[in-house]
Amino acid sequence: MTKFDDTIAGISTAPGVAGISIIRISGASARELVNGLFRSKRYENVSQIPDKTIAYGWIEADGRGVDEVLISIMLKPFTFTAEDIVEI
Repeated sequence: MTKFDDTIAGISTAPGVAGISIIRISGASARELVNGLFRSKRYENVSQIPDKTIAYGWIEADGRGVDEVLISIMLKPFTFTAEDIVEI
């Protein structure tokens, strides 16, 4: 059973062919979850990235880069869901 305070993730772009795709993670553990995947060129940790900021880096798996990405950080309560949001 899903609780209303779970951290969730989903594809945020419309179906079809596109140059980019956005994954949105929303909830109390959003930054912690992304921290396990994202390596920034500038920041040591995702929690160091300021609110309403975009950071450049890589999604990693098994210690190697999988994709070059930008992530945006939007912290509660000033988001559409009133929860922390990270978009990849």
